[in-house]
Amino acid sequence: MTATSATVRRLLSATALLTGLSAPALAWAAPDAPPAPQAATPGVASVGDIVVTARRRDERAQDVPIALTVVNEELLDRTGAYNVGQVAQLAPSVQLLTSNPRNTAITIRGLGASYGLANDGLEQGVGIYVDQVYYGRPATATLDFVDLDRIEILRGPQGTLFGKNTTAGALNITTQAPSFTPEGRAELSFGDYGFLQAKATVSGPVVDHKVAARLSVVSTRRDGVLDNVTTGEKQNSQQSISLRGQLLFQPTDQLRIRLYADYADLTPDCCTQVYVTAGQTLKPAAQQFAALAAGRGYAPPSTDPYDRLADVDSPIQADQIHRGVSAVVDYDFGFATLTSVSAWRAWDWGPKNDRDYTALDITRQSANPSWQDQWSQELRLSSNGSNRIDWTVGLYAFHQAVETHGVTEYGRDAVYWLIGPNLPTVPDALLDGYIVYNDSRIETDSYAVFGQLTWNITDRLHLTPGLRYTKEDKSGWYQATTAGGLVTNDAALISRRLGVARPQAYDASLSDDDLSGQVSLAYDVADDVLTYASVARGYKSGGINMAGIPNLPNGQPSLTNAVVKPEVVTTYELGLKTQAFGRRLTANLAAYRTDVEDYQANVVDSGPGALRGYLANADKVTIQGVELDAFARPNQHVDLYANVAWTDAKYDAFANGPCPLERIGTSTVACDLSGQDLPGVSPWAASVGGELHGRGGFLGLPGEFYGGADASYRSTYNSDASVSRYTEIEGYSILNLRGGFRADNGWEAFVWVKNALDEDYLQFVSVQSGNSGLVIGNPGDPRTVGITLRARY
Repeated sequence: MTATSATVRRLLSATALLTGLSAPALAWAAPDAPPAPQAATPGVASVGDIVVTARRRDERAQDVPIALTVVNEELLDRTGAYNVGQVAQLAPSVQLLTSNPRNTAITIRGLGASYGLANDGLEQGVGIYVDQVYYGRPATATLDFVDLDRIEILRGPQGTLFGKNTTAGALNITTQAPSFTPEGRAELSFGDYGFLQAKATVSGPVVDHKVAARLSVVSTRRDGVLDNVTTGEKQNSQQSISLRGQLLFQPTDQLRIRLYADYADLTPDCCTQVYVTAGQTLKPAAQQFAALAAGRGYAPPSTDPYDRLADVDSPIQADQIHRGVSAVVDYDFGFATLTSVSAWRAWDWGPKNDRDYTALDITRQSANPSWQDQWSQELRLSSNGSNRIDWTVGLYAFHQAVETHGVTEYGRDAVYWLIGPNLPTVPDALLDGYIVYNDSRIETDSYAVFGQLTWNITDRLHLTPGLRYTKEDKSGWYQATTAGGLVTNDAALISRRLGVARPQAYDASLSDDDLSGQVSLAYDVADDVLTYASVARGYKSGGINMAGIPNLPNGQPSLTNAVVKPEVVTTYELGLKTQAFGRRLTANLAAYRTDVEDYQANVVDSGPGALRGYLANADKVTIQGVELDAFARPNQHVDLYANVAWTDAKYDAFANGPCPLERIGTSTVACDLSGQDLPGVSPWAASVGGELHGRGGFLGLPGEFYGGADASYRSTYNSDASVSRYTEIEGYSILNLRGGFRADNGWEAFVWVKNALDEDYLQFVSVQSGNSGLVIGNPGDPRTVGITLRARY
């Protein structure tokens, strides 16, 4: 049986199991009556009368002509999902690839990030918004959730109403609001691999009916799941604490002020990778991984990545501090509400890496500590109530500065591994202790004016146009200096060393503007059937290469390569949103095509002095697909959901792409990747799940027993921008199970099993620097078992 057929078989087995185990349901829904329309319905899909703010106003999700998925607080609680990576298992259109927090790529429908190269000079295409504030760094996706109400996953360009470059979509995250009724919650989870997570929330009035407060904290720790045979340590652990505080002021019926402050400190022993495979390149046999390793007497601790054995010999860490404050002020003028969103955020990144990922002394350290600072201000005026024309207009301003002071140090095996073996004229000391210091700073200023209206032509026909004008200015500088290594005046040796890493300095700036927007036409075929068609144009601003660029023949930087052109995305979408059987069944269907011009990607220079990949533009990318979100509640005891996504994503025109490993020779050249699949995109992805529950008693307390399951599947996709056959991640399925008891008085206990089938799968793979053929990666977590205790009042 092939790996693919085995994966499909497991998924089918999981699906069969789910006919008796289903998603969260409302305990108070009568079996012979539809759920109350005003009730907030748990579930992963857009269900019932869930209220969303996808168009910056409170609306019923089923009335919004946008492809969106809602993951609410109850489903997060019941599935134990506490970060974006775990939510991606519930929402198949979302994909997360991360080798460490800085090198994190989150995509929706295959768009959102450039694979294979982290660069401070580029924006992500998936906007992450928490309580209406844009988070500027993709490392936000690695944080633990704190006291969430819901996550709205908006698919396709959302730039008209959302503050930044949301060409691929947005994660619109809303936290729980302070309450004027005292309430509290405590939760403790523990499991194998030393997993321990504690959560606590308290909320209540400070001044009756005028001021309320809310304070939440979550702390997570888990031992590493990789064994380092060199140091004897467990690695790729989890260690974090996050706090969030809120104050709500309601001095009058017209004025509401919400103040937020948050802080997160992450200090995991992370992130290393393990041996996955050794690919065959076009280099001479002596420069292939097997011969190179034998020449140094090296053997990986295991050639099976699922043995989870690492052997790095230098310290690793992935320390982060996230912090910020914001204020959201709403004033109701009667005919409209004015909203002000003011925010400041910062991100400190303190890594350590053994960049060769082996016990060899090739690249003994490679770290890019960064400090990011941002502020933003948004003003919106939105009409109130239901009118013939509902409208929103606004202004937006954003400033960001990112400063990096990195260091790369080579070791005694660097000459042998990176320049070549059997070169007696090139001593090992040439690169032993050779250090490259890279310093950079980039500043971004973005300003926008936007507006969107919905013309309710009739009670059933609705036209929604929107426009956004954006002006962006960026300026940055980059400097690399070198020190150490063999002291020599030999021009040939110096040239060899500069071929590995050379000094370089340049500065660059850009200024561009764009008019983007969208238009949709929606028609209510019946009370619970909505059809829509939309066209949206998204804009992702240009960037500046902040990690080095190619040199000209005279040795000077090629400044034409310093600036990356903007990325323009056009999406055409048809959608159908339906509910039937008294709203016990919800099924939403969307079909789309996305054309991307000047796709921002990792490319390779083929001219003299080529050192590495850098950012530039692929001429064209095309993505098309179909998505189905379905939810069923046949009775008060059963809920079921299923989400399926088919995606076809291609490089239409990419003549100057990075070569796949199997096409790499002794010189650096570009490869034509036109017609190849876009990396990071599974053609098929699905999630199914649910919960079965019934009334009962335990220890004399009334409540309900329940059992639930959630399964996800992703077909084979590629993890590297070069789409090498050696960097494919085989399709896999994951099944999570849970079962427990909820007492009516607010306490709950349940047992959970994640990756219940103990599926072997890879989260991420990449090619070792130097192109020896070594492919490294990070295996997904094995089966884990634990228990959660929860209490509310």
